[in-house]
Amino acid sequence: MLHLHSILRWIILLLLLICLVQAVTKNIAVRKMSLWLLISAHLMLIVGIYQVFFGRYGINKGLPAGVELMKDKFYRFFWVEHPLMMIVAIILITVARGKAKNLNYKSVTWLLIIALLAILAAVPWPFREIVGEGRTWFPGM
Repeated sequence: MLHLHSILRWIILLLLLICLVQAVTKNIAVRKMSLWLLISAHLMLIVGIYQVFFGRYGINKGLPAGVELMKDKFYRFFWVEHPLMMIVAIILITVARGKAKNLNYKSVTWLLIIALLAILAAVPWPFREIVGEGRTWFPGM
């Protein structure tokens, strides 16, 4: 599941950039592309929820003995920061989709820019220093 979650990251980033370009250039195709972005983002949310509960460091596995959630950088990132930021980004993508149906290009542009920034800030990139657990650019490949 982690590999699917990581591959979907690239699909969502690509679709997000395409939608942004379409919104900035006021292309009517943003209606259809924003639907694909919405579907991908919600699929990613479902996979992510599974990861939060049943993944390698899922909530059902519990915290290791002696670890306090907010003091441990690793668990704070994967149990609090990452899920919260991604849910905010998916909410923004969902609202942007509604605006795209009405061809409100300015609102779509700003909502997608904020969603993109939230996603870029919350992804565990290889260069991020999350104690022992940065993700590779293409995991599993």
